[in-house]
Amino acid sequence: MALTPSTMMPLSTTAPDFDLHDSVTGKSVNLQDAKGSNGTLVMFICNHCPYVVHLQSALGQLGSDYPPSGINIIAISANDVHHYPQDGPKEMTAFAQQNGFNFPYLYDESQSVAKSYDAACTPDFFLFDSDLKCVYRGQFDNSRPKNNIPVTGKDLRGAMDALINNEGNGNTINQDQTASVGCNIKWK
Repeated sequence: MALTPSTMMPLSTTAPDFDLHDSVTGKSVNLQDAKGSNGTLVMFICNHCPYVVHLQSALGQLGSDYPPSGINIIAISANDVHHYPQDGPKEMTAFAQQNGFNFPYLYDESQSVAKSYDAACTPDFFLFDSDLKCVYRGQFDNSRPKNNIPVTGKDLRGAMDALINNEGNGNTINQDQTASVGCNIKWK
């Protein structure tokens, strides 16, 4: 495991489009069909990273809390499953079910989507407004495995709440954002 920070996509960047296989439903999901009316959270995660495991139940709760407010959530795993078989689609299905994910958990086998987002770590969070412009790219909160800070989602939830309260426009979101950190994406 190499501790890796997010590359911090420039704010106002348009979300790169994708069409990927959902490990839970078996269906193909594209960004245009999955986006929310007030915003879209795209997060790069995987099953085995201790930084993701640390947040797993909070991610499931996020999926329950926000879709009714018009922010849809999409999770993507891009890890090399040849070297990390625990991150394969079958295992993704079990991980999603175990954690109550009610959002798509997509498999980026070619890693092209992760590269188009310049994703670097798991977890890596990208919040887009209703026009699919990046308004937040940063940490979930200050909690990390073994630092004894409670998981609250304060940073990401604050950005999501500001997006909702400003009706899909990200102008009220604090632009002083702290990079997410976690395991590096396992590139082929």
